[in-house]
Amino acid sequence: MAEKATDQFFKDKVLGHPAGLFVLFFTEMWERFSYYGMRAILVIFLTGSLLGENPGWEWSSSAALSLLGTYAMLVYLTPLLGGWLADNKIGYRMAVVIGALLMTIGHASMAIETPTFLYIGIAFLIIGNGFFKPNMTSIISKMYEGHDDKKDGAYNIFYMGVNAGAFIGIMLCGWVGEKIGWSFGFGLAGIFMLLGMLQFYFAQPLFGNLGDKPVKATVEEKTTTNDALNSEIKLNHFSILDYLLIGVFIVSAIIFIINDPLSKIGDIQTFNFTIAGLSDSLFFALLAAISFILLLLIRIPRYQPIERDRMIAFSIFCIFTIFFWAAFEQAAGSLPIYTRDFTNRILEGNAATTFKIVDLIVTIVPLGVITYVLFSLFRKTFNKIGLSNIILGCSFIIVWVIVIYKVYIEFQSTETEVPITWFAILNSLFIIMFAPLFTKWWDSKYNPPASVKYFLGLFLLGVGFGFLAFGAKDVALGAQTASLSMAWLVFAYLFHTLGEMCLSPMGLSYLSKLIPARMIAFMFGVYYLAIAIGNKLAHYVGGDIEKITSEHGLSFFFLIFTLIPIGLGLVSLLLHPLLKKLMHGVR
Repeated sequence: MAEKATDQFFKDKVLGHPAGLFVLFFTEMWERFSYYGMRAILVIFLTGSLLGENPGWEWSSSAALSLLGTYAMLVYLTPLLGGWLADNKIGYRMAVVIGALLMTIGHASMAIETPTFLYIGIAFLIIGNGFFKPNMTSIISKMYEGHDDKKDGAYNIFYMGVNAGAFIGIMLCGWVGEKIGWSFGFGLAGIFMLLGMLQFYFAQPLFGNLGDKPVKATVEEKTTTNDALNSEIKLNHFSILDYLLIGVFIVSAIIFIINDPLSKIGDIQTFNFTIAGLSDSLFFALLAAISFILLLLIRIPRYQPIERDRMIAFSIFCIFTIFFWAAFEQAAGSLPIYTRDFTNRILEGNAATTFKIVDLIVTIVPLGVITYVLFSLFRKTFNKIGLSNIILGCSFIIVWVIVIYKVYIEFQSTETEVPITWFAILNSLFIIMFAPLFTKWWDSKYNPPASVKYFLGLFLLGVGFGFLAFGAKDVALGAQTASLSMAWLVFAYLFHTLGEMCLSPMGLSYLSKLIPARMIAFMFGVYYLAIAIGNKLAHYVGGDIEKITSEHGLSFFFLIFTLIPIGLGLVSLLLHPLLKKLMHGVR
């Protein structure tokens, strides 16, 4: 059998996969640690009281969530540019290093705790994420070329790293930020981002030429490729109207993205006008949405019939995706505020002891499993990438020291106050618990069609918010605080996670199945744009939690996120015959 170019990566295996995969696993884990750790405390810090042992900045929820929404939106858009730069200019590995370094600077800036450095830090995080995020999966894809039978397992391992990083990051940055100081929480995220970057940089010998700076194709090669493509496929070239609509969309979107937080944080009105009752921010948001919808309506019908139908089906899935993330991402915005102000988190006696034991188990067990993977990597690669292993080992020593200190402090007290951020770890914990079951379901003969998966995702998400709405039904109109049971939050996170596992992985899966290879870049942009819009919409609406709660009640606020997803889920179910026809045999 002829040797494949990527066979070299499979010579030194760890748990049946190339050692390089586990370098990427830990690099991504530390990046997710930093991202989710910082995100877990950002809104609580910004909206926290100016007075007290660990004061915040006392921003309004509208201002804090507007900033978070713009940050989250750009986090999903900058990878489009970062991916292009890596593909065409700097290579995947250099892009990862640059991105990690920029994000380290971003976290360090936020730790200074001044408005100027907060904005500088967020800008560095956005740009750094653009370099980092798309290129980790690109390296895996290249590493496994010719080994497609191993790819599914590789991505499962990689995404375990994603969830492990989110889990540990939220737990430790959240606990350190709430119990010790916000600067220490933000700083901790930066420390592990730096260690992750150094660990990856000094592991370069494992990757050979993989992810190097791309070699430019000659003019003759490009011409030959393009001629072959044109002879086989009728291309849908961009018209002047297409470019005009793209221009209107980009300009309008940028104005909205910048103007919305400026108007809410600093009361700076970039344009300061009202049209038909719409503020300048809403006007430009609506203009961006209309121009993009028109672009799709004009371009898609010009494709060949089967391609056209499949792109229409995928566009419908993108609409569902927007509303899913608009509700799901309340976990980063309005839910921490709900947890802090309306949940009874004080435990005493047996209840406190039980929580401490549960917290100990859910902290130690996953960390122990990941440490085992670390030692497995050491055994195979220490002679080749010793410095990288030492840096990785030091990062784990720091984690274990913080965990042991955390456990010691918690077990010393007779009562305990469950950290606000603790509930956010439930998403990653439930994913780790239930992902194998969903994988078996999708691989069985009972694997449901796309419309049913989207229905299940939206329906379960709505049910999760239904628990919160029911739990808050007796909270008085305009109440600023309450002592609701923590059980409502646990049920909410459980059903949100089950919904996520039904819907979230489907987007990229159906992108690869429905869209021809030559158009994947464009529709990949559409899909990421849908997630970005969902994130911004989540915090645009969630920022009004105080206003909606004072006028209509807390239960009504969560009822919005109950009824809309369930309603859209039913729409997905009703569209099943149409979607099946549009997909032309793709399941």
